[in-house]
Amino acid sequence: MPRVNTAPYRTPVPGSTAARRAALRARAEAERAELAGRAEPSGQAGSSDGALSGARPSAGRQAGARGAAKRRAAAPTATTPARRPSSSDRYGGDVLAADPHRVGPGAIRPESVPVPVSRGLVVEDRETGFVGAAVAVEKSGGQHVVVLEDRHGTRRAFPLGPGFWIEGRPVILQPPVPRKRPPSGPRSASGRKLTASGSYAVEGERARVARASRIWVEGRHDAELVEKVWGDDLRHEGVVVLMLDGVDNLRAVLEDFSPSPERRAGVLVDHLVAGSKESRIAQEVRDMPGGDNVLVLGHPYVDVWQAVKPERVGLERWPEVPRGTDIKHGTLEALGWPHADQADVARGWQRILATVRTYKDLEPSLLGRMEELIDFVTAPGTA
Repeated sequence: MPRVNTAPYRTPVPGSTAARRAALRARAEAERAELAGRAEPSGQAGSSDGALSGARPSAGRQAGARGAAKRRAAAPTATTPARRPSSSDRYGGDVLAADPHRVGPGAIRPESVPVPVSRGLVVEDRETGFVGAAVAVEKSGGQHVVVLEDRHGTRRAFPLGPGFWIEGRPVILQPPVPRKRPPSGPRSASGRKLTASGSYAVEGERARVARASRIWVEGRHDAELVEKVWGDDLRHEGVVVLMLDGVDNLRAVLEDFSPSPERRAGVLVDHLVAGSKESRIAQEVRDMPGGDNVLVLGHPYVDVWQAVKPERVGLERWPEVPRGTDIKHGTLEALGWPHADQADVARGWQRILATVRTYKDLEPSLLGRMEELIDFVTAPGTA
């Protein structure tokens, strides 16, 4: 009988039947090692008894224990994810974990994978065979659609979702991934967000009940400027800012408010300088009943417009308006902006207010007074 020459043993080709059998044998050996590990405590107890009686375990048993420990260490753990199929390993780490006909480069019926739409992405609609590059994602009829443009310039819209191919493989088109915008607003040296007034911002804070204490300002422009710079701080403290509609109404407003030690009033007025009408009214308020619970502060400017640094509107200093001319109309005229009526004044103020970004764009004479008022109405013991 002729002699059959058998080829020497070689490592199984990944994905072959021999490799599958080797994987199954390795799994069975790991299971046996695990069972042996569970039974090991009883064997250890027996060896301890033997040690107490003067018996010494044999070298063979020690070698067997070391071999079992190595097999347990080499065995895959339950938390280790199995390798996915690839071009060099058709079945992956677990032959039953993935279907090679659906997953992997050699898949006959590959499964659809989600892909976010990006501008210029070339896709094919399986139903119509239309091939084009994505140029837009729109919302139409209550659903998102992707607009494709082919090489002839023809555009068609298709609903996002399954039913598309990219380079011959099925995909599920999803809306574009939103761009991560850099953090806006002022930041501290450590990167923490700041409010416009320079305080640390408190994010995600729930609205709180307003305090009984109040802050009054002369008019709308004052209130808008205070809101833009100190709005976050005032909401955090629960302080309401009200308008006087003229400093002449201050005494009547405070008499109706009835300030007390727990119910304080802070007032910010314009042009609070010695000998002015505002300074006389402030002294009258201090002398009225409850005046100790009222703090009247102000800046030296005729109008709050001038509390904005002139550099913000391209000036070295604010223009000097002749006596008898309205400060707002005179300022707009000097700037060369429209100033015919109140609508022009409102638009001019909005242009100035838009240049204010943080407290650094305001004069210190206003900053300090406003901070004092906030501290006064939020002092311990106030409601």
